[in-house]
Amino acid sequence: MNSQHFANITISLPVFMASLIVGIKPLLNQELSPPECRLAKWNLPPLVNSEPKKLPVLVPRVPVTCCQEDISCLDQATYDDKKALLQSIDYSLKYLQTEQAIMAYQKSEITRERVDQSLQRFRQLLISTKSAQDLHAAIEKEFVFYQSVGRDNKGTVLFTAYYEPVYLASRQPTKEFRYPVYRYPADLESWAKPHPTRLELEGADGLQGGKGKLKGLELFWFRNRLEPYIIQIQGSAKLKLTDGTQTTIGYAGNTAYNYRSLGRSLVDDGKLPLEGLNMPIILEYFRKYPQDLNIYIPRDRSFVFFRETYGKPAQGSISVPLTPERSIATDKSLMPPGALALIRAPFPYINNSNKIEYRLVSRYVLDQDTGGAIKGAGRVDYFLGTGEAAGERAGVTVSNGQLFYLLLKP
Repeated sequence: MNSQHFANITISLPVFMASLIVGIKPLLNQELSPPECRLAKWNLPPLVNSEPKKLPVLVPRVPVTCCQEDISCLDQATYDDKKALLQSIDYSLKYLQTEQAIMAYQKSEITRERVDQSLQRFRQLLISTKSAQDLHAAIEKEFVFYQSVGRDNKGTVLFTAYYEPVYLASRQPTKEFRYPVYRYPADLESWAKPHPTRLELEGADGLQGGKGKLKGLELFWFRNRLEPYIIQIQGSAKLKLTDGTQTTIGYAGNTAYNYRSLGRSLVDDGKLPLEGLNMPIILEYFRKYPQDLNIYIPRDRSFVFFRETYGKPAQGSISVPLTPERSIATDKSLMPPGALALIRAPFPYINNSNKIEYRLVSRYVLDQDTGGAIKGAGRVDYFLGTGEAAGERAGVTVSNGQLFYLLLKP
């Protein structure tokens, strides 16, 4: 991946999310099968039509036959916890019966009915099969793979990840808890455009919101400026409150600006090198130079509003709960909302030595979210769950892979 691609990597929940800039680590277990089994056969076959503007976004192809002993070909995790995948499927099935889904599929070449029938059949197979091998064999017989053309019209998709952070917060401002997140303004639709920028809304130090349009909209307060900003990046958070209770907040809306990442700004200014840069390195920079938050956060003109969700799980753009490692975000102007997909890419895991290792995996997921920074056929954001471990993994997730949608044969 070249430096221009790195500079534009972003992760998202419902809207503008933070960029992750990280080098791809060597994959493990590559000796398990020949190269053509591990990767080449998953690539998009050459397309007859070479004119990019005339290419479809999703290209039908036969399911990929697994090579012998290629464990990365199968979703082994499915049979470790069927319940999570079944729950995520049920969320999508429920969504597909809503007016929201009917409207979303009005202009889609893939029909809502076909997506629904495909999910119903996959659910039956998931319950009746006893192994990942059996499930894959059944899919080969009954399903068509619709592969994304990716960002290069060759099937290459860039994967990043997002999560739900956990922070200490206060319902009231104090000397210690000074930095707020804000409710959605009831009059936002009447705000003149272009909307006020982040700098205009909360000031360079993030403490001036109570003097302007944000006055009275404060929802919770935090100890440092980076925490509410990261919540805006991730789109939701679980809060441990100073009064001993807990709650959650979720995305409610945003101003009409594109997101600008901290990592890109730091690289542009020569503060950090592009090579090997990742989210932990970015966070460490701001721990050393907290005053620079007042320089770099205001450069992001976008601003996200929240609502209290009272302990409910993080929710995707199709208004269903997100399931850790089973929900993805894509560009919903191109991809079928709620549909069953298969993703294949290297992802980081925490091993028994409490260290990050990368594994090339195939994973069945549901397309249940979107993001203002997730644009085009070559971007997927992978939801990793809640808390520190999920955040550690999300911060170093960036890799090339493939995206397929699974639909029953006509």
